[in-house]
Amino acid sequence: MIVEMRVYHCLPGRLQALQERFSATTLVFFEKYGIEQIGFWTTLIGPSNHALTYLLKWQSLAERETKWNAFQADAEWIAKRAASEAEKMIVERIENVFLTPTAFSLLK
Repeated sequence: MIVEMRVYHCLPGRLQALQERFSATTLVFFEKYGIEQIGFWTTLIGPSNHALTYLLKWQSLAERETKWNAFQADAEWIAKRAASEAEKMIVERIENVFLTPTAFSLLK
């Protein structure tokens, strides 16, 4: 198993718009493409409260490449993402890392 951690750093005041886009739109496309989420979090205490962090579960990097690329190329997703940012951009930058569990991890 591989876990992908993605951190979306939003422009000030745009975190709510990102959360709405995930809950109403993005998660529908994740389900369509079999993208499995572990969870979503906002920052309670840290350097910025304008971030959304989430984890995705993959069986392999090949699975991730196939499913993520199909999701990103979906014309309906592209249109809905653009519409959600028609008035103002939401995300300033995205960080992502790929994690693999240790032998002593409860999640494997």
